[in-house]
Amino acid sequence: MSNRIAPKLLAEFIGTFALIFIGAGAGAVVGDGAGLAGIAAIAFAHGLTVMAFAFAYGPVSGGHFNPSVTVGVLAAGAMRTGEAIGYIIVQLIGGVVGALLLRTVLGGAETGLGTPALAHDLALGTTFLTITPAAGFMIEAVLGFFLVTVVLSTAVAGRAGSLAPLAIGMTLTLNILMGGALTGAAFNPARALGPMVATGNFSDAWLYLTAPIVGAIVAAILHTGLARLVQERMAAEPDRAAQTPAE
Repeated sequence: MSNRIAPKLLAEFIGTFALIFIGAGAGAVVGDGAGLAGIAAIAFAHGLTVMAFAFAYGPVSGGHFNPSVTVGVLAAGAMRTGEAIGYIIVQLIGGVVGALLLRTVLGGAETGLGTPALAHDLALGTTFLTITPAAGFMIEAVLGFFLVTVVLSTAVAGRAGSLAPLAIGMTLTLNILMGGALTGAAFNPARALGPMVATGNFSDAWLYLTAPIVGAIVAAILHTGLARLVQERMAAEPDRAAQTPAE
């Protein structure tokens, strides 16, 4: 292993491990039926963890902590394929290790360990809502799209400077506030897979593993397309100025 890639992989492992241990741990401790206050606590547990570790490890690895983010950055042409594969492997391992440690400290898997699940008979006012796999796929894909869009527009493009981790952490928080009660709002294959392995519950695993990747690729395509349009417009402006007769 290259001395150059090793610190990046270690940073991604630790950050993903922390996200699952704290984020999924908050989900396990708060449990179901806690209402908006409980969802807010879980949302901030995820958002603050990612923000803190992105500040800590962003200069080292970029602070992805999510295979879908890595796929989005790769699709946008901002990293090499071999490096991306390494990131994804250690992120998935970090997610599983975090969930297994969570199962150990909580004395088993009875709490569910924060495993994401589609809502069934969720009370919304006077109606009861059940999220179908198709609807769940769309929700997870859209949430993944939002996250990767913010990552590419801030951390990768450098528009937010040193505040990129704050923007990314807040995006996680907002995503979970909206989607937490509907799908568990994982939008992160490592966040979903870790608790699934630790509990042995792989319900709708295909959805949680693929939907965020789809959203990430769409975000990368749009990001790249917009960047190209901006470059073309900037290149055309000097030509227009040169063609404009002096007054």
